[in-house]
Amino acid sequence: MKILPGDPFDDEQQLPVEIQTALRNHYGLDKPLYVQYANYLQSILKWDFGPSFKYKDRSVNEIINEGFSVSALLGLEAICLAICAGVLLGMFAALKENQWQDDIAMILATLCVSVPSFILATLLQYVIAIKWGLLPLARWGTFSHTVLPAIALAALPMAFIARLIRANLIEILQCDYIKMAKAKGLSNKTILLKHALRNAFLPVLTYLGQLVANVLVGSFVIEKIFSIPGLGQWFVNSVSNRDYTVIMGLTIFYSALLLSTTFLVDLAYGYLDPRIQIQKE
Repeated sequence: MKILPGDPFDDEQQLPVEIQTALRNHYGLDKPLYVQYANYLQSILKWDFGPSFKYKDRSVNEIINEGFSVSALLGLEAICLAICAGVLLGMFAALKENQWQDDIAMILATLCVSVPSFILATLLQYVIAIKWGLLPLARWGTFSHTVLPAIALAALPMAFIARLIRANLIEILQCDYIKMAKAKGLSNKTILLKHALRNAFLPVLTYLGQLVANVLVGSFVIEKIFSIPGLGQWFVNSVSNRDYTVIMGLTIFYSALLLSTTFLVDLAYGYLDPRIQIQKE
């Protein structure tokens, strides 16, 4: 960010040189880079990301607290939709392996992977909001405002989950312990839900760790398209404004969230598959 030309106080309305100098002095931007870095590391240890350079009387912590609640609500809705739809689609495709139902399910998953999220979001706005008038076009307020952005956010992870579930479930259904369960007279429903699906879901957990962090923090493009006041929009605006503290604060917050979700995924592994738990000697 320091290499990029300009600074947070360069804008269309050029400030007098004296005022720019005073502002840089006030925020410590006139100090050597290593001093600025050391001071910033000290503030991070206190979980204090400092003030925003572009938004008067706003701290980065306040921006994160305000934007994360919006991004988290939208993200949780998208995650639930992606997991439920992905697991159901993957199970359906695996049970109908090499049949026309399997082909249709995988074509749908391939389309969701191939179509960029901003194109899908635009199509949803045009067809469902403008043409049919079923849901709001943009903004944030009621539950109906969350449906279209949640679908746009959930499409890509839903497709990945569906393909993972299908591939793993097909392999697991051929295992000896599944054949033994059938020989014992267990119903297909019990075998699928209690034995096969639980093991097929393990590889999905690895993907969910990064997915949860990405979606909870917010998709930059989706939030911008739907005018949602989440962290994604704050990040885009901070880059445009060269708001150093906001960019760094959001990056660190995202990193901490990614580490936390990855740790929780490791714990979930042990719960779903006790064989991988660390055994005490």
